[in-house]
Amino acid sequence: MIEVLYFAWLRERTGLSRETVETQAATVADLVEELRARSEGHALAFSDLRAVRAAVDRRLAGLDAPLAGAREVAFFPPMTGG
Repeated sequence: MIEVLYFAWLRERTGLSRETVETQAATVADLVEELRARSEGHALAFSDLRAVRAAVDRRLAGLDAPLAGAREVAFFPPMTGG
């Protein structure tokens, strides 16, 4: 089981701020593929991965990041400074 958190427009598109997911995903990319299949909103949220960032256990991570032992994955749009 892994806790998945959604921020900003990803939360709006999925309709969820968080969900607990039972997964066998090996990487963040594998998890994204599983999440896309959950609902139309999930598919929309992950339709353009160039606009999505991830953190595994609160550390920024790429799509190829392993999930072995992870407890939490957060998805959010790229941050901008200002």
